[in-house]
Amino acid sequence: MNSPLTSSEAKQYSPLALAFLGDSVYEILMRDAILRSANMPAAQLHSLKIKRVCAAYQAKAVDIILPVLTEEETTIYKRGRNATGNSVPKNGNAADYHKATGFETLFGYLHLTGNVQRLHELFDTIIQTDELFNKE
Repeated sequence: MNSPLTSSEAKQYSPLALAFLGDSVYEILMRDAILRSANMPAAQLHSLKIKRVCAAYQAKAVDIILPVLTEEETTIYKRGRNATGNSVPKNGNAADYHKATGFETLFGYLHLTGNVQRLHELFDTIIQTDELFNKE
């Protein structure tokens, strides 16, 4: 594994490049959480993953974590949200897609800077509101 980048080094990457990485970082975290939630057939795991690794879900996740982001994290998120050059998929809306891109940018940034503990804190904050992970 490569050593973490400094904040300055990580900020040299474009927001969309950080989102490219952050998308996979988030997806791995979500796949792990879904798998650990219950032993189920692969098709059901995939269905649950699809619902949680999409722009609409990530946009809702932004609303959950935004109040607890640091000033620097908020700045990184906004860089991604406001990035140009990303196209909106047919089945989504522009607002959700831009929020999701900001979300992925933040996750990519935190991963590159080696801030794994913070990644897990933010991810845990998100899944605490999800009924799949909070069964009685």
